[in-house]
Order: sequence, then C-alpha cells, then structure tokens
Amino acid sequence: MTKSELIAGLAADNPHLRGADVEVIVATIFDQITEALARGERVELRGFGAFTTKHRDARTGRNPRTGEAVPVDEKSVPFFKAGKELRERVNAGKPARSRARG
Repeated sequence: MTKSELIAGLAADNPHLRGADVEVIVATIFDQITEALARGERVELRGFGAFTTKHRDARTGRNPRTGEAVPVDEKSVPFFKAGKELRERVNAGKPARSRARG
C-alpha cells in the first residue's frame, strides 16, 4: 500500500472528512513520528508496534561493482518492531508451519 492508497482508503472510510484533510492528518502523523525518531525518542503505538532507531558504527564497506574498499560513516537507522496484536492479526487464518520433514 502506498501513502496515496492509504489516504484514499481513509477518505473512503470517513466520508465526513475532506480528502485534503485526511492527507494533512496522515502527513502530520508521519512527520511527528519522524521528528521523534530524529530526536532519538521511541514511538510506541499500542497494538501496532514501536519505532526506534539503532546506531550503526562506522565501518569499511566494499563497492560491489569494483570491490574497492569504501568508508561508511556511522549512522542511525530507523527500526520497527511489530506489536503482539499486529503479529496475531497478520498471522490469523494462516496454517501453522509443520516442523516435521517428509
């Protein structure tokens, strides 16, 4: 699902809201999550999951085309961990994998 599909779906489910208002709401939510992560904060949406950042140390990488060593700076990367309710809803109705090998 793309951001525009999300906005269209929310607008269809909420006919009392204008499409432009739904777009502002979605953009505001995403902006707030982004700003909190940029400040190093954790964002938890109960029943959905938690957004955090993980620190990656500087390292030496490789250019896959040439094999040349290239420095990779340290950085923070966003990380999402799904909540229990989200995992259960995603897995609802799916048959459990069998551990037995045939």
